[in-house]
Amino acid sequence: MAIPTYTEEEISMIREGGTILRACLDHVALLVKPGVTTKDLDTEAETFIRDRGGDPAFKGYQGFPATLCTSINEQCVHGIPGDHALTEGDIISIDCGVILHGFYTDACITVPVGKISNEASKLMHVTEGALKKSLSILKAGVSVGDISSAIQKYVEERGFQPVKSLTGHGVGKNLHDVPDIPNFGKAGTGPVFPVNTIVAIEPIIVAGDPAVIQESDNWTITTRDKSLCAHYEHTIVVRESGAEILA
Repeated sequence: MAIPTYTEEEISMIREGGTILRACLDHVALLVKPGVTTKDLDTEAETFIRDRGGDPAFKGYQGFPATLCTSINEQCVHGIPGDHALTEGDIISIDCGVILHGFYTDACITVPVGKISNEASKLMHVTEGALKKSLSILKAGVSVGDISSAIQKYVEERGFQPVKSLTGHGVGKNLHDVPDIPNFGKAGTGPVFPVNTIVAIEPIIVAGDPAVIQESDNWTITTRDKSLCAHYEHTIVVRESGAEILA
């Protein structure tokens, strides 16, 4: 299956949605503090997106019930917002998507709740660093394996591990499109990124063993050994000379 590419007009519309999404994440991050519930954050995010003319991309997607995925501590992805109150020392990954003009964007940040441990702080810093490292080499003609290998090498050299079953992906006309972009792999392998393809690259990195399990809600993915997980994600358009962040 060919990797989709986008016209400049389409990219402009996706960029507009991405601007809403990134502003939403910035807004929600400021609300994170002990005692706040994940449902509070979700309500704020939905209102923020709808007030600006967008629609939450995750709400109703394959039955998911919320605007945000709120994944705390050992939760890696797809945590469902609810009445759980955040606690001092937690870290929370806030994953969100926006639909605008019929196009999707997808992005994630990990946020500290008050004062966190040195291990949690280092995990967050390294995970975000892995995303920045991957974007520094992304351009047309680079292979999926080049990105996957760069992420894996960056985090493993710093004492952490990627979750192998969770990947980045194409995005744009669909929330999840080809190609899958693993956070581990061999340089020079896999599909090559064409000019003006749009992808979501998302290192999902753990402090312990990378094995994960699905919780009984059929959504939340957690580390089997309950070690911490961090998650950062940008939506990016691949250009001839590099990567342009859209969200």
